[in-house]
Amino acid sequence: MYYITETAKPFAQAAEDLDAAVRRHGFGVLHVHDIGATLRGKGVPFERECKVFEVCNPRQAATVMATDMRLNMALPCRISVYTEGGQTRIGMIEPDHLLGMLSDDPALQPVADEVQTQMRRMIDEAR
Repeated sequence: MYYITETAKPFAQAAEDLDAAVRRHGFGVLHVHDIGATLRGKGVPFERECKVFEVCNPRQAATVMATDMRLNMALPCRISVYTEGGQTRIGMIEPDHLLGMLSDDPALQPVADEVQTQMRRMIDEAR
């Protein structure tokens, strides 16, 4: 259900490398949520780092929503770079599991598989 890798890179470098990998694979970065900074900015003591990248391939997103418009609520896809136990990690919830839980339309499986393969490659390149 999760795909998570560890990297020896510092957090900031892993985030920068993920951004570049996403773009190389024809996905766009719609937004980056710096959750760690947001929490600290609200006065919440939070020592870890966490950036969540909202990524999207427009062609794939259009296919998913043309099949089942309700799935707009599961888009865009998200990849996280975060620290845990002194280690930097990059991970995602696998799209095939997520879409499989939300829709039983078999037409979505090839789309989910393709997106998942591309996203795994992005994560692997960034680590």
